[in-house]
Amino acid sequence: MALVGRLHPLLIHFPIALVIAAATRPITPGAAIYAIASGAIASGIGYAIWYAALPQLSRTRAAIVQLTVPAIAAAGGIAFIGEPLTLRLGFATLAILGGVCLALLVADRRRSKSPQT
Repeated sequence: MALVGRLHPLLIHFPIALVIAAATRPITPGAAIYAIASGAIASGIGYAIWYAALPQLSRTRAAIVQLTVPAIAAAGGIAFIGEPLTLRLGFATLAILGGVCLALLVADRRRSKSPQT
């Protein structure tokens, strides 16, 4: 039952998105297959890398490192589909990575100051 509750927004919004997309531009079977395959492959590779790295990370470090996903996705967009590298994207990426670095430094400092048990 918990899974149904989590899927509820998807079950409502996905058909609406399909109708809107089909109304604006026809979706060919080939395009649908490519979209599903690329999403499955990208997600599969991403999860494989994440779960391979996860055992080496503390809970705090893992939570902080996950915040780099938007910057990684932006880099992938630039590298693989030719998205432009704009000043705004550059600053946003620097802000994300700077915030993650700062959070990791603070977490390491707190861990080194706490008494070891």
